[in-house]
Amino acid sequence: MDIAVVGTGYVGLVSGSCFAEMGADVTCVDVDAGKISALKEGRIPIYEPGLDELVQRNVQMGRLHFTTDLSSCLDSVEVVFSAVGTPPDEDGSADLSYVLDVARTVGRHMNRYVLLVTKSTVPVGTAEKVKAVISEELRSRGVSIPFDVASNPEFLKEGAAVKDFLSPDRVIVGVESERARELMSRLYRPLMLNNFRVMFTDIKSAEMIKYAANSMLATRISFMNDIANLCELVGADVNMVRLGIGADSRIGSKFLYPGCGYGGSCFPKDVKALVKTAEKAGYEMRILKAVEEVNEMQKKVIFNKLLSYYGGSLKDRRVAVWGLAFKPGTDDMREATSLVTIDLLLGAGAVVRVYDPVAMDECRRRVGDRVEYASDAYAAVESADALVMLTEWKEFRMPDWGSVKRLMRHPAVFDGRNIYDERELEEAGFHYSCIGKK
Repeated sequence: MDIAVVGTGYVGLVSGSCFAEMGADVTCVDVDAGKISALKEGRIPIYEPGLDELVQRNVQMGRLHFTTDLSSCLDSVEVVFSAVGTPPDEDGSADLSYVLDVARTVGRHMNRYVLLVTKSTVPVGTAEKVKAVISEELRSRGVSIPFDVASNPEFLKEGAAVKDFLSPDRVIVGVESERARELMSRLYRPLMLNNFRVMFTDIKSAEMIKYAANSMLATRISFMNDIANLCELVGADVNMVRLGIGADSRIGSKFLYPGCGYGGSCFPKDVKALVKTAEKAGYEMRILKAVEEVNEMQKKVIFNKLLSYYGGSLKDRRVAVWGLAFKPGTDDMREATSLVTIDLLLGAGAVVRVYDPVAMDECRRRVGDRVEYASDAYAAVESADALVMLTEWKEFRMPDWGSVKRLMRHPAVFDGRNIYDERELEEAGFHYSCIGKK
């Protein structure tokens, strides 16, 4: 089966490579000529475990190709996936300009039936806009060519995207014709053979499912962070509370870990977009607005703990930051808590030295020379007055605390992800502060 995937970011490159791994002949398309050249040379523009090997293997097998020209492959493909970005506008709504550009190109250059599938996260009703754009382009050409649109939202976790694609807990496909359903069934049949669930819905429901799923997970995180903040005030231990409520089969234990706020390319953007979609429909999403407010407040919690510990002044204090990416397994710093924390620390007059296993270049791009960059975790804490842990990379989980203490000027650890043992650090002579405990 021949398909095209437009966009070579996390979603597009992972999807295209995995479809090729499943046996499809895939052409990945991107308007960024530099990115396409790099991919042709075997250089992967994003950090994602397992993706390098997947791309190289399928390029060598002749199943994965790269181009900047979507029109050049439209005569040979049956399905075109649109996996371009949908960044938030200033008002929080999703910017659909790239999605509609793909539709416009398809309408201008298609000469036979094409199924255009939106894989990007888009508001409910986007498929109708895509369909209208293609129809208008066909009318302007004076031709009548059959086509379909569909919605196939992604549910990939950065850091585990390849595994998530090849072993999904479900695949959501929104269609409005039997022809589109048959094509998508053929494409996903390798997954269906292994009893993975492919769920067909109408298109609007598929578009809503992605936003609703991410908003629910974001809600659980903010709910737990709210509970953690209350635990600190009343003297409860949020870790015990989490275990107690997570044992309830109606609730479950996932996404109940308190911390210093969620970030990334999905949750913040999708919550904002769903709130804006509701506003346009004349409805107020009061719970999701509170979810946003709690999360923005939570991103400041470690800074506030540090400021309180040092009596309200951090001027000239040296602060080491472990972890810059919004989560382990990625170099993505979009909406990361580290960016908020760094800005607050610098604004308070602190000197900041940072380290992350993979996100250092991304930090340099975003933060520049306003912070110092360490060569490893131990170099980051040299002469530091405090260590702030923001991203729970595995290499941070069992440090040599004796070495850390000898290197630091003052032994104080502020744990934004609750991964350390309070008793162990206090016995080692550290001040230890985490989320949800006094």
